[in-house]
Amino acid sequence: MTNGQPRQINIKADDASLKGVYANTMMVTHTREEFVMDFLNVLPPQGLLVSRVITSPGHLKRLIAALTENLKKYEQAFGQVEVAQEPGGEIGFKAN
Repeated sequence: MTNGQPRQINIKADDASLKGVYANTMMVTHTREEFVMDFLNVLPPQGLLVSRVITSPGHLKRLIAALTENLKKYEQAFGQVEVAQEPGGEIGFKAN
């Protein structure tokens, strides 16, 4: 806030980013300094990495809180969400 006024931040996004990508699986790994979230579109017998998000542990906690709050609002409006079944088989990266 500057002089009691909230600071406005303008975000730019290209058309491809605004379109978004579909992911039906996510893998999470971490080090002491960061969390890596790989979003995948898996349709056996193969899958495709569609996005990788790397963030700090502190920001991940804020992300989890925001997702938890929004899921609660969603369920209040539309009903309980059932947990999806985990995909069968082992998922891992293959070099090209």
